[in-house]
Amino acid sequence: MSPRVRRALSAVLIVLACLLAPLGALSTWALYGLGDSARYEATMAPLAADADVRDAIAAGVTDGILREVHVRPRLQGPVNHFVRDAVLSFTETEAYRAAWEAANMAAHDAVMEALREDREGAVTVDLAPVAERVKRRLTDDHMPLADRIPVEHTEVTVLEAEDLARLRKGFHVLEVAGFWLPVASVAFAAAGIVVALCRRRAILATGLGTALGATLLGLAIAVGRRLTLDDLPPDVSRTAAGAVYDALTETLRLVCWLLLTMGLTVTLAAVLAGAYARRRAAGPPRQTPAEPPAQVRA
Repeated sequence: MSPRVRRALSAVLIVLACLLAPLGALSTWALYGLGDSARYEATMAPLAADADVRDAIAAGVTDGILREVHVRPRLQGPVNHFVRDAVLSFTETEAYRAAWEAANMAAHDAVMEALREDREGAVTVDLAPVAERVKRRLTDDHMPLADRIPVEHTEVTVLEAEDLARLRKGFHVLEVAGFWLPVASVAFAAAGIVVALCRRRAILATGLGTALGATLLGLAIAVGRRLTLDDLPPDVSRTAAGAVYDALTETLRLVCWLLLTMGLTVTLAAVLAGAYARRRAAGPPRQTPAEPPAQVRA
């Protein structure tokens, strides 16, 4: 293989490796971070105590209650304040945390089951198990009249039928990409370094490319957050949605920092190795021979 071909092949392999590294991190996060029930539950559980999420839930529940209860105009302000404080106080209880966990896991399990199967139609969640869990928790806490809370089968749509087919195809792609993209990235990087004429420069390029890819992935996460919040309906709290987005992408942002650190470390190591090699090639500094002492004439 000629030097020109080796140089070009090494460059192509290293570029592919640097491109696949952030894509592999993204697909792996989507598959194992969001798709795994245990990890999803661990991510969403702390949000039950988030102040912005609690405020958003209190506002939504209050609006729903007041739509069903007719109040005189002059009493709307005090009643709204009273109901909101009551709901906000409920969000500090174990029953609320149980309802939060049950509702989130029910929606997650329903979506993942629909993505893995080939059924048609919208994805819905029956809220009866959630209501039953809250009722049981309140009964255990000896809440008055808790045993009389009705448990009705109420279905809530979490994913429309027209969006299911597109998301299912994307999920199947993630199942393949989540494993093979990171493997391919490492393989291409190793092959590019082996083929290169100057392996030190190839390692340097790989480190810089990895750091650049991590930076671009971090920027994509930030842009995605802004676009997601800008597309929200007016009645959805942006602060609460931002807290959920940050919690879901926390692992991905950590991976970005790890890739950036690794890339910069490899780059620095390659630079130091090059400086050391040049210093050794130059050899020790030459010493000029000392001049013989001048003879003193008698």
